[in-house]
Amino acid sequence: MDIDAILKELTLEEKASLCSGEDFWHTKAIERLGIPSIMVSDGPHGLRKNVENAENPNTAIKAVCFPSACALACSFDRELVGEMGKALGEQCQAEEVSVILGPGCNIKRSPLCGRNFEYFSEDPYLASQMAIAHIKGVQSKGVGTSLKHFAANNQESRRMSIEEIIDERTLHEIYLAAFEQTIKQAKPWTVMCSYNKINGVYSSQNKHLLTDILRSDWGFEGLVVSDWGAVDDRVKGIKAGLDLEMPSSMGKNDKYIVKAVNSGELDENELDKCVRKILELIQKSVQSKTEMTWDKERHHALAEKLSLRSAVLLKNDDKLLPLDKSAKIAFIGAFAEQPRYQGGGSSHINSFKTVSALEAVEGNENITYARGFNLEKDESDLVLEEEAVKAAKNADCVVIFAGLPEAFESEGYDRTHMCLPSYQLELIDKLCEVNENIAVVLHNGSPVELPFDDKVKAILEMYLGGQAVGSAEVKLLFGEENPSGKLAETFPEKLEDNPSYLNFPGDDNTVRYAEGIFVGYRYYEKKKIAVCYAFGHGLSYTDFEYSDMKVSDYEISETDTVTVQVTVTNTGSRDGAEVVQLYIAPKQASVMRPIKELKGFERVYLKAGESRRIVFRLDKSAFAYYSEKIHDFYSESGEYTISLSSSSADERLSADVHFNASKPLPIRFTLDSLGGDVQAIPEGKAMLEELLKSIGVNMTGNDERLDGDEIEIALKMLLDMPLHTMVSFSKTKEITREKMQQFVDKLNEKFG
Repeated sequence: MDIDAILKELTLEEKASLCSGEDFWHTKAIERLGIPSIMVSDGPHGLRKNVENAENPNTAIKAVCFPSACALACSFDRELVGEMGKALGEQCQAEEVSVILGPGCNIKRSPLCGRNFEYFSEDPYLASQMAIAHIKGVQSKGVGTSLKHFAANNQESRRMSIEEIIDERTLHEIYLAAFEQTIKQAKPWTVMCSYNKINGVYSSQNKHLLTDILRSDWGFEGLVVSDWGAVDDRVKGIKAGLDLEMPSSMGKNDKYIVKAVNSGELDENELDKCVRKILELIQKSVQSKTEMTWDKERHHALAEKLSLRSAVLLKNDDKLLPLDKSAKIAFIGAFAEQPRYQGGGSSHINSFKTVSALEAVEGNENITYARGFNLEKDESDLVLEEEAVKAAKNADCVVIFAGLPEAFESEGYDRTHMCLPSYQLELIDKLCEVNENIAVVLHNGSPVELPFDDKVKAILEMYLGGQAVGSAEVKLLFGEENPSGKLAETFPEKLEDNPSYLNFPGDDNTVRYAEGIFVGYRYYEKKKIAVCYAFGHGLSYTDFEYSDMKVSDYEISETDTVTVQVTVTNTGSRDGAEVVQLYIAPKQASVMRPIKELKGFERVYLKAGESRRIVFRLDKSAFAYYSEKIHDFYSESGEYTISLSSSSADERLSADVHFNASKPLPIRFTLDSLGGDVQAIPEGKAMLEELLKSIGVNMTGNDERLDGDEIEIALKMLLDMPLHTMVSFSKTKEITREKMQQFVDKLNEKFG
């Protein structure tokens, strides 16, 4: 396909028509020029391709449902997530799908977001690592991905109209950071813009977002597609860098494009840029097309493997788990029979088969089952509860399969609370009264409050573990596999503790991200708020010891790569995997920063008694924060602590390093600058002292007219005073506003 030649041959109307879909899932074809149509389809944890010409247009093909992103991120397993990506790529090639819509790497700002199950983490670094692995896996098979939803898609409430007020630092340091690293390292074929407004502008027509940041700053070369129905003003969208509108607008927006070009409102060259990106995507898709088949059973086995590695053992008092197969065990709860394994909405997969925990233990006569509650009704069933209590009384131990019914969380709406259904909580309380050996298995797409945490001995968090979740649960419960997942988000004790609580989902059509950069563990640690389970937490049936931590250098420059090494030993009696987490904490900073931040992790599988050396490599970005002064990330000089931890709350080893920036941040002083701003710089302090002496103020504290306390108070007031105010308080006529401006100019000449 000669794109330059085709652009010359296309009519204005044909160019406009290419900028929107033919229907819900296809781009437009122009047969006279040999431009084919390509198909895109929903993902990201399975292929949701609609059956063409089906009686019900929403009927999807039979496919494999892998664990959702909320579970996958808990694996901290780049390699295995990449394997899932390859499997998705195989499915897409076999089903003639050119682009699968995903993954989503939006940050989990609030546990209430109805779509959190599609997102990886509250931490940008972890989210980016999972997204990179996913995308590289899919695209290695010649199938495109669509990284979404760009940007800050953090709630479903009023998602098509909500305006988010986000300061520059927070936007870049938290909400864009995962996208930036993913785009630079994985190079997705497409990026999908979100519905929402950011600081007054819809994402679909936000030039600063789609062109200045995405293309100019990050170097993205692919296509930008709208979320389905996210277009407000199509002409503004083209000017901003939105290439493809999906789905079809039935030609309505095509006419606006033609009219805008003919009237001179839109330069045809801007339209050509979008058309070129669309043609490039079509060309890449056609050239990457290959004959491929896919093995559903093999992918089902992969789904089970992912579920096994993603499960998080939150609690295991008295080593209740793994269970003894010869013991009398009661499985209680409807999710044992009907597992909740995926979220609702556009990513809902038509699984070719599912495995429940009950099916996985079929034939084990030591296990009894009581339903306990109905998923169809949001109320207690006394008959079912009595059966469950009776089963619990007669058992050595009880496994309760609890969680959120599908109606509680889905694309399209947010949760209003973090509670499990009251009928499940009532049942758990009743069972705890008759049996002390209780384990709870959770099925949920986002954190829930755990009022029974101190009543039960074990909690196994499965999240939404995919179609093989039941067999994975049984293997974990009975010790055939060792749990190794770590939480990719914090479980607060209650909703009110969450940093976004007072600003979610917002008032009217606006939501303020008032918590700033303090999202998830960054907030809980800074505020010293106790949590139920910390970010990165996850137990095992074995134990791990960290030893012999070594850092390559204490003094680090901007061009250095720091090597951090540690030996990890499995000191227990079972084989298992540990996730070593590396956090960096500034000892002092010129701006408000989190206590620490995740900057690396490695998952290591060790046989009982085995040791292995783990190596991390860090560059200057690991020490950086986003500075609004330079509109970029800045690594500040100073001492930092590098800690190696089993969770954000479980530090094992640490070492200090000193980072040396090549130059300080540029400083710009004005008459509104405070005396303290000037004094904070050694040379500025000397200049300020000289100025103040001329107006009769001695900053050394040696003033016979005042006692010690009065001097201290006077100096504090002075340093908190704007420079222009010093003019008014000066006792000499020589210090004028003009003279003070000259002083400011000298400061800027020296430090600006």
